[in-house]
Amino acid sequence: MKQKFNIITSTCVPLPLENIDTDQIIPARFLKATTRDEKFFGDNLFRDWRYNPDGSLNMDFVLNNPKYKGEILVAGKNFGSGSSREHAAWAIAGYGFRIVISSFFADIHKNNELNNFVLPVVVSESFLQELIKSIYANPKTEVEVNLPEQTVTNKATGRSERFEINAYKKHCLMNGLDDIDFLLSNKDKIEAWENKNKSR
Repeated sequence: MKQKFNIITSTCVPLPLENIDTDQIIPARFLKATTRDEKFFGDNLFRDWRYNPDGSLNMDFVLNNPKYKGEILVAGKNFGSGSSREHAAWAIAGYGFRIVISSFFADIHKNNELNNFVLPVVVSESFLQELIKSIYANPKTEVEVNLPEQTVTNKATGRSERFEINAYKKHCLMNGLDDIDFLLSNKDKIEAWENKNKSR
């Protein structure tokens, strides 16, 4: 979903497992779907962890715990490893997460998140562990992610860190633009350059 980013303050869902791969985020059997419907993929985010084999809810899994909710997923190191399926980013966005915080993302998955209006925020391992501890101590703990300033703040402790983001992707997120929208917004400039260089 195309949404402009600025400053987002939200409670968080903690999932402090390392090496969460894309097959865990969205199992391979859902890749055969002919829909791009966000709700379909969101409903099946972490499907094999959210549900028991008989289809009942796994109440031990964090997404089924009513204490934890919000627009921010806080995950362990090496999030989104494995195959490059973009469906994983669709599922994260479809569930309603706008931000994923981790100490390391697999590169392809990180770009897939950015392309689907999910902001991957890379923090130090010490910041991540402190944040997880704060969330478990108080599920109402809020985190502020300031995209213009590129800062993330644990409001329980006041600790902040700066995160990096590609300048082009930052511009697109802040203006709610995908790659096609960006090209169209520069249509006049592109046509002027082409006209100028026709005679060369």
